[in-house]
Amino acid sequence: MQITTLPDGKICDYIDGTIRNDTPEEYVRQNIERRLVKELGYKPERIAVEFPIKVGSSTKRVDLAIFPEGAQHIQVNIDIIIECKHEKVRPSDKKDGEEQLKSYMSACPNASWGMWTNARHKSVYRRIVVAGRTEWEEPNDIPAHDGNIDDTNRPTRDRLVQSTDDNLLFSFRTCHDHIYVTDGLPKDKAFFELLKVIFCKIHDERNVSKPLEFYSTAKEKASNDGRLTVQKRIGKIFDEVKKRYSAIFDTNDVITLKPRSLAYIVGEIQRYNFLDTHIDVKGKAYEELVGSNLRGDRGEFFTPRNIQRMAIRMLDIKQDEKILDPSCGTGGFLVIAMNEVIARLRGRISGLPDTDAYRHALNEEIRETASRCFFGFDINRELVKATKMNMVMNNDGSGNILQNDSLLHPHQWEAEFREKLAKALEIDPAELHGPDSIGYFDVIASNPPFGGRLPVSDRETLVQYDLAHVWKRTKDGGWQKTDDLYASRPPEILFIERCWQLLKPAGRVAIVLPDGILGNPELEYVRYWMITRCRIVASIDLHPDTFQPNNGTQTSVLILQKKTDAEIRKEERQRQLDDYEIFMAQVLAVGHDKRGNIIYKRNDEGEEILFATQEDGTELFEVGAHGDASRRIVRPGKQIDDDTPVVANEFLTWKNNTAVLGW
Repeated sequence: MQITTLPDGKICDYIDGTIRNDTPEEYVRQNIERRLVKELGYKPERIAVEFPIKVGSSTKRVDLAIFPEGAQHIQVNIDIIIECKHEKVRPSDKKDGEEQLKSYMSACPNASWGMWTNARHKSVYRRIVVAGRTEWEEPNDIPAHDGNIDDTNRPTRDRLVQSTDDNLLFSFRTCHDHIYVTDGLPKDKAFFELLKVIFCKIHDERNVSKPLEFYSTAKEKASNDGRLTVQKRIGKIFDEVKKRYSAIFDTNDVITLKPRSLAYIVGEIQRYNFLDTHIDVKGKAYEELVGSNLRGDRGEFFTPRNIQRMAIRMLDIKQDEKILDPSCGTGGFLVIAMNEVIARLRGRISGLPDTDAYRHALNEEIRETASRCFFGFDINRELVKATKMNMVMNNDGSGNILQNDSLLHPHQWEAEFREKLAKALEIDPAELHGPDSIGYFDVIASNPPFGGRLPVSDRETLVQYDLAHVWKRTKDGGWQKTDDLYASRPPEILFIERCWQLLKPAGRVAIVLPDGILGNPELEYVRYWMITRCRIVASIDLHPDTFQPNNGTQTSVLILQKKTDAEIRKEERQRQLDDYEIFMAQVLAVGHDKRGNIIYKRNDEGEEILFATQEDGTELFEVGAHGDASRRIVRPGKQIDDDTPVVANEFLTWKNNTAVLGW
C-alpha cells in the first residue's frame, strides 16, 4: 500500500517518522536506530531523535537520547546518549569527537551510558562516580533494553543478536581499521588476521555443547594482563579452528594481532550471532571488506548480489547437482547457490523436532553436500582463500575451492589441483587429460574477467579453443573454423567455450558477458558457435550502471544449455537449427546509480515513494530482542528500485511452461 512520497535527498526517520535530509551522518544514525530496536530490543517510544539539552548556557541537540521505560522525555531522565557522525569526523576532533559526547553526558545527571560512532569507529563510555569523582569506563557496548550489562562482557547463546542493515559492516570496518592503525599491518594482512578472529567466533558458536568462550570483558580490555588472558583464550579456539578447517589454515598459523587489538576486536563482534544473521547482511559486509582489500588488477569487478541471486534463481538448481564457478572471486554465486540448496534441505526436516541431534545431522548433511556438489576455481590465490572463508561463514561448507587458471589446457594443470579435483569428482586424475574430458558439472554460474587489458596469448592455451581460431564465412551463410589461430583472444570469449567444455550434456550455465560479444559484427562467429552448440535459453540485458562505480561496460546475463551430441548431429543432418523460444528481458533498474548509491522507487514526478510494507524487513518495528514483545508500528519506508527479482520470477514461470528445457 502506497503511503506518501519523499522529495529528492530526503529520508523518513525510522524512529519518529520525521522527514530529514539524507546525509552521510543520517545514514549512520538510521542504521543505529534500527540496531537499537531490532538488535537490542528498545521500544521506539523510549528513543528521542535530536533531543535538545542544556549544556551550560547553550542548547545542544543529541542525536539519540534513550529514556527509561515510561519516563517523561526530559533532560534529567536521559539514560543513554548516542552521537552519530560522518566517517570523516575523527574521535579526537575537539568539536564533534568523543569529548562532545562526554560533555553531553556530564550535562545529564542520569546519563550513565554513551556511544560515539562514525561507522568506522565506535567508542562506548559508562560514567561512574567514585568518591565524588567521575570516572569513565569503556565497555564493549551499551546494554540491551532490559539494562543487562552482562551481555556487554560475556554474552550467552540465548542473548546473541542477529545483525541488521549495515551494522555488521560497521563492525567489520571498525575492526579492520583498528588492526590497520594499531598493528601497522598492510590492508590485505589486516584483512586475513580479522578473518582468523571471525572464524574463531563462528567455531565457538557452533560448539553448542559448551559455554561461549569468545568474549572479552571491559576489565580484560583495560589491562595488559587481561588482554593476554583474552589472547590465550582465543588462541585455544584458533587451535581447534585449524584442525577443523585444515584446507584453509596451516598447522603453524597463529593470530599475530597485538593483545590490545585482539581484545578490542573480540569485544566488538562478540554480541552478534553470526550463524543466524541473514546471508545478505553477512554477504554485503564480507564482500565489501574483501573488495576493498583484495581486488586486484585482473578485471576483478565483483558481481552485485542481486545479479547473482537472479542468475542462481533462474538456473533453478536441484539438490545433488554439481555447480561450478570457474572464476569464483569472493564466491558470491556459490554462497547464494549453497543457501538455495540448504533451504531445500531444511524444508525436508521442517516437521522434525528442533533438537541438537537433528541440527547436528543437518549440519553434517550440509557439509557433505558442499564437499560433493560445490566447486570454485580462481587464479588469485588470496581470493580462493577468501571464498573458502565466505562459504564457511555461510553454513559451514567450504566446498572444493581451488586455485587454478581455468583457461589452461588440462595437461598444464598442476598435479595438486588435478588430484584434488579428481578426488572430489570421484574419478581417476588421468581422466582429466584434455578439453574434451572435463565435462562433469551440471550447472555453472560465472562472471569471468573481461577486457582488452587481459588478452590470452599463450599458444598452448589458445589451441584448445575453437573460438581462438580464425573463422571464415561459408557459402550458405554459416561459419567454418580454420586452422589459423589468433595471436591473442579476450578471456571472456574463451570462458564461454571453457564453460561449455566443463558442462555435462544438457548442463546449463549463467554467464555475465559484455554486450560486444552479442552485437559486434566482428564477433558474429562467436554467436554462431554458441547457437550451434548451445540452446540460448535466456538473454537478460543488464542496466548500464550494473558494475558501477568500478566499470561502465554494458553487460548481459546469458542462460545457455549445452546441446547433446545427438542434438548437434540432428541439426547438422537437417542443415538447420531447431526452432525454439528464447526468454528475453531488460533490467531497467538495478538498485544503484553510477556512483554506487542506492536508488529507490520514484513516482512520475521523481519523488521517492514510501510504502507501508515489510519488503526488506526495515519498515516495521520487529518483536523486541530476546523474545520481549514490542509494539508493532507501521513505519513507511522506501523500496529499492530493482528489477532483478521480477525478471527471475517471470523467467521461472516461463520455464515451467516450457517443457522442452528438461530441467
